[in-house]
Amino acid sequence: PAPEPALSRPDEGVDLLDLRGLSGMVEYEPDEYTFTALAGTPVATVQAELAKHGQYLPFDPPLAAEGATLGGTVAAGMSGAGRMRYGGVRDFVVGVRWVDGTGEIIRGGGKVVKNAAGFDFPKLFVGSLGRLGVLVEMTFKVFPAPVARVTCGIDCRDLNDAVERMNFLCNQSWEVEAMELRVGGEAPQLLVRFMGDEPALTKRAELAIEQS
Repeated sequence: PAPEPALSRPDEGVDLLDLRGLSGMVEYEPDEYTFTALAGTPVATVQAELAKHGQYLPFDPPLAAEGATLGGTVAAGMSGAGRMRYGGVRDFVVGVRWVDGTGEIIRGGGKVVKNAAGFDFPKLFVGSLGRLGVLVEMTFKVFPAPVARVTCGIDCRDLNDAVERMNFLCNQSWEVEAMELRVGGEAPQLLVRFMGDEPALTKRAELAIEQS
């Protein structure tokens, strides 16, 4: 049997249009930092291909390991912790191709970051949940992957303490790549991710934790 969709849980008895068979990289230009892929392409497949060229999707698409696809990520408007520094998925989609209700194939945007004037269809489709049409192809811009990363866990007394620490960390000279607040245990915990070159990266993280 086919695996359950990673980004949706449809009601029982609802007919689904499964696009996971519409998969594959259509075009990838590492020197241009853009790629085009079909909507059913697993995010994990894209990440692996980008990694071969030292590139990545900075918005940290979630549920990649669970089988999330590019089309599902865009339609659901899903972004991970990396959106704190770089923005969400809407900031990285530069072109879309979709099928409308009459069966016509329509394209919006392009295959370069600065393509043409007009209505910004790529951003319109982010979070649209399939209401505007069936996404079949998308073009993304990507970034060079950081040389190294380190994630630190900071235990907080309570939520007020966590918020104060978040504000402090985000207003310093060091660059915080991502931050998440974990609640539900005995006390909140901040997860803070830094990127850069070693050994300065580790020293920066240690200094940030000490001062926070």
